[in-house]
Amino acid sequence: MNRIVVLNPKGGSGKTTIATNLASYFASQQQKPVLMDFDPQGSSLRWVRKRKSPQPPIYVIAAFERDPRVTRSFQLRVPAGTTHVIVDTPAAVEARQLPELTRDARKIIVPVLPSDIDIHACSRCIRDLLLVAKIRREHNRIGVVANRIRRNTITYQSLIRFLKTLGIPIVATIRDSQNYLRAAEQGIGVHEMKSYVTREDIEEWRPLINWLEVASGASSGQPSDKDSSRGPGNGPGPLNPVLSSSGSD
Repeated sequence: MNRIVVLNPKGGSGKTTIATNLASYFASQQQKPVLMDFDPQGSSLRWVRKRKSPQPPIYVIAAFERDPRVTRSFQLRVPAGTTHVIVDTPAAVEARQLPELTRDARKIIVPVLPSDIDIHACSRCIRDLLLVAKIRREHNRIGVVANRIRRNTITYQSLIRFLKTLGIPIVATIRDSQNYLRAAEQGIGVHEMKSYVTREDIEEWRPLINWLEVASGASSGQPSDKDSSRGPGNGPGPLNPVLSSSGSD
């Protein structure tokens, strides 16, 4: 299966928006994504619980919860047939935690907003991924998403200039759109909204999806998993199943 980690230690960079919209996209393609929510705010967990019957199911694991009665590996297990695991990480992640969070990740997405504070935080995050987590540039596992962008602004141009100095690909630029707020309120993603409303948003996701779908053993430095990395799921399971350490829905 493909493990995709959405990571930026700075809060408010749009990690949950990207994670939930990725899960929505893969579910809409008849695949079987799992959202793994490490953020104590539980935003991804709440998003899944808002999904309604016509929408394809997305399995979610409340990874921020701890249950002393079971092992951590049992708590974080995913259902058979899972095609993608999308990890929504918390804010304020310390550098020493990165090796564990990024282990086995085929792709690591770093969202960044166009502001001086966010640019500085992104720089530190990339540095720690390279030096502490030992992610190698040539494996093409790290990609930056310029998030909530308003083109033709000075801050946008400054962000793009900075990102080009990192030697890390800018895999998407996502505009500041109210469609993401509307989708979040309904527990859906922009790919599940009416196409005439979200046509521009969906076009902006194409480069990111293409970059993710290139994930393979050769390009990512990880073992390939041909049985589950690209193929469709084995049909829908129970609607919106939720796994938490307490055993609640």
